[in-house]
This record gives sequence, structure tokens and C-alpha cells, in this order.
Amino acid sequence: MAKHIQMVDLQTQYAHIKEEIHTAIQQVLNSAHFINGPEVKQFAAELADYLGCKHVIPCANGTDALQIGMMALDLQAGDEVIVPVHTYVATAEAIALLKLTPVFVDVDPDDFTIDVNQIEALITPKTKLIVPVHLYGQCANMEAIMQIAEKHGLFVMEDTAQAIGADCFFADGSTQKAGTVGHIGTTSFFPSKNLGCFGDGGALITNDDELAKKIYMMANHGQSVKYKHDSIGCNSRLDTIQAAVLRVKLPHLDTYNAARNTAADYYDAKLSGIDGIQIPKRTSWSNHVFHQYTIRLTKGNRNEVQKILAEQGIPSMIYYPIPLHFQEAYRMERFGKGSFPVTEMLSEQVLSLPIHSEMNTEIQNEIIHALIKSTQ
Repeated sequence: MAKHIQMVDLQTQYAHIKEEIHTAIQQVLNSAHFINGPEVKQFAAELADYLGCKHVIPCANGTDALQIGMMALDLQAGDEVIVPVHTYVATAEAIALLKLTPVFVDVDPDDFTIDVNQIEALITPKTKLIVPVHLYGQCANMEAIMQIAEKHGLFVMEDTAQAIGADCFFADGSTQKAGTVGHIGTTSFFPSKNLGCFGDGGALITNDDELAKKIYMMANHGQSVKYKHDSIGCNSRLDTIQAAVLRVKLPHLDTYNAARNTAADYYDAKLSGIDGIQIPKRTSWSNHVFHQYTIRLTKGNRNEVQKILAEQGIPSMIYYPIPLHFQEAYRMERFGKGSFPVTEMLSEQVLSLPIHSEMNTEIQNEIIHALIKSTQ
């Protein structure tokens, strides 16, 4: 059985919607509208409706979405952007590509998102933007972040690549979808994401009409109409075939996320209370869509456990083994070992187990048995 275990089972997911996918792709092939075909606008409108927001602007990938969003905010070289240090490199990469200055913040040891209690102390006159990352499928504390941003006149851009479909909860009882709370939201449709296409893809999300116009121009060579270039932009488009795939998968997103939650609940029930294993925390300000099911192995044996699992054909992943402040591209003299103790600890403890919309208890029992045995 173990040899068939996958981190993400995209083949079985595809098999369930195969006919819909083939029909959608064939329609694009028949039309030959491969770039900016009608499916792109249709998908954007359908995703906006799902998210309850005014504008979704598709683009080529999630990294482009981050960069285009910052360009649309008119940030200037040297402006400071507050970002968690425990995140995928793309978040910081987009900042650095625009000659902005990343200001790293440590994260909460239990929910892995930006530690909101550390943000205000890092704000300077150069600070212009906060980029919370909704890591592993759970949102950062957006109510607290928006209060800080409003107090200091800062923009907020949510990195929602791992949390599409998640809900943010607020003290007044209201909810908003991840990506719709800040001034801009960004997401990725990389195939392994909860809503993934069959190649690269991404999108920006906003409720601001003027920002939406700028984002659209930035992603389209800076032009408002063809051959009229109002600003310097880039070429970042979602292919029509990928939009067609996403239109098929979007109506299944809530079902996919519910299946991931069922799998996560089963992991929780079987792993809770096991010495040396800390299960993911569920926060009061967000639900979880479990892009990853990430545990902490607290006995200092994470790498050995991963090796033992691999020998039994059970995959696992470490997100992220080298913190950003230790990466050569982002090394700064003032940051050494101990600068971000939580992130450094997590880099040695976190392990993500297989989770996807096609999980079943038979597969999970094999993973759980092997994991518990390897940690004792």
C-alpha cells in the first residue's frame, strides 16, 4: 500500500472530473482562443462571485501576482515591506525584485502565521506594506493586522496561495474569504494547490475599483487599451486552457476543502496526545482548508523520522528547511542565528504529512502507524 501513497493525489481527482475537463479543454481547442479567450473572463467573474469580492484579475502565476500587486501600489525602491520570515521564498522574492526592503517578522509557534504582536515595533517612516501569509491553509489574524495597518496608514496584501476558500472571522460575527480583507489579495493555481490548474496560474483580488484598473494594466504591458501604455507593466496572463480547467474545478472547491478537513480531523484524533508530536492548532480567527497538514516533531528527531517514513514509501515534506534570513539571497548582517527563534525552531521541527481531497482512512492509518512507530 505505501508505494501508492502520494502527498497530493491529482490523478484520482482528475479521474472524477475527467469528462468535464475534456469537454472544457476541447471547447478551447475548437475556438482556438488560446490567449485571453472568453473562459478567462468567465473564470474571473465566477471566482469573484465565490469570494464575494468585486474584482479578480487572473495572471500567469502566484509570484507574478505578488509583484504586480506591489507595482499597482506604487511602492518605490527602498520602501519597507513587513513579511513573515517563515514562508516560501516567492513572498520575499517579489519584494526584492522591485528593490523594496523586506522586513522580516517571526511567526507564532502554533499556527505558523505572522506574529501580530511583533509588527508595530518594526514600523518606520519607510514602511508601506504588510504582507501576511496564510500559511498551510489557515489565515493570519487579519482583524488585528488591518487595525495596525489603518492606525499607521499602511497597505495590506494577503498572500493567499495556500488558503483559497478559507474564511476569516471577525469580532462582530462577520466573515470574509481569505484574500478579500486586505487592499489586495494574491493567489496561485499551481497544480497542487487546493484550487489548482494543469500548469501555472495565479490571480489578484481586490474590492478597490481604481486598484483593479491599475492591476489589470500592470499585468497587460501597462496598457489601458491596446497600444496605449499608461505605465510600465509586464506580460502576465492566465492561459485560456488553464482558465477552462479552473472553471470546472471551482464548483468542487468547497467539497475538496471539506475532504481535506475530514482527513485532518482523522489525523488529529489519532495523533493528539502522542508524545513528541504536536498537531496543527486551529485558531479563533480563521477556519482551515489544510493545504498542508503540518505537525511539529518536538524531540529533535524530525529528519530521522522523515527518513524512516521514506524507507517505507511514505512521502512527507519539510516547509521550509532553511529560513529566509539564512538564505544567501536574503542574508543581512544584522540577522544571525537566534534572530527569529520560532522560525529557526520550526525549520527543525515541522513535517507535512500527505493530505488531499482523495484521502481515505486506510491510507491514513498506514501513515499514522508508521509515524507513531518512528517517533517512539
